[in-house]
Amino acid sequence: MSFDGSALPWLGVGLGYRKELHEHYFRHRDKVDWLELIGDHYLRSISDAERSEEAVELSRSFPVIPHFLEHSVGSHEPIDAAYCRDGAELVRLTSAPFFGDHLCITRAAGLELGQLTPLPFTRATARRCAARAREIQDIVGAPLVLENIFRSFTFPGELSELEFINLVLEESGCGMLLDLANLFINSQNHGYDPHAFIDGLPAERIVQVHLAGSEKRGDLWMDTHSRTVNEHPEVWSLLEHLVARAPVKAVLLERDQNFPDDFGEILDDLDRARAILQKGRAAPPS
Repeated sequence: MSFDGSALPWLGVGLGYRKELHEHYFRHRDKVDWLELIGDHYLRSISDAERSEEAVELSRSFPVIPHFLEHSVGSHEPIDAAYCRDGAELVRLTSAPFFGDHLCITRAAGLELGQLTPLPFTRATARRCAARAREIQDIVGAPLVLENIFRSFTFPGELSELEFINLVLEESGCGMLLDLANLFINSQNHGYDPHAFIDGLPAERIVQVHLAGSEKRGDLWMDTHSRTVNEHPEVWSLLEHLVARAPVKAVLLERDQNFPDDFGEILDDLDRARAILQKGRAAPPS
């Protein structure tokens, strides 16, 4: 199915909203172009006027993109229509131009698994994900961007991860949120070339990027969102490679824990991401 990312606004470089950093977003308004909200923090209390008002107030100062955890695009069970409708309300309240969730499973047999669980890379699974993603997108009434997840293991399947993602994107009509930290970690842990992976994706569908600093534990990298991106500077190289090829609209720095005493560490990552994004935006696609 066709996807028209050209209609989506250019947002620039932003941060995931975390209460611990609230004052810094406003103090450094010139460096923070937009915010990503974890949608579930608001859905589960959508009737709570204080939480709803917080989302609205943030959207009055920054462009806001809701990022969800529980649409469970890979599930076999029926779509949770109430969850989608609550998501649609948050999108409406914040005037968000699009929203995100993960290409994975988070619910099974009516239970929340409490994690982003990988999917088997099969054609049947890809087509089920695509059908569910179309339905979710239709209920919410805004474009959906799907994120590649960190995976500690791989189910058997006839497709590669790249082939699987491409099939889901093609049949769903959705865009992509390319998490470059996850891409780097998976490429290291599972042994493939992340630059070739980027080259194999449909560039016109890549709307948003996630960056994060993670940790190496033993021989494996783990997705922790706990460090500066400089912990694995290869991610900067991947961003440079990507923005030279794809019309990326939004780059987000994720920092969920181990917050630095000096917010300048986060600002340095934002500045570097901005410089790379602007350079890629000025250059013709390669």
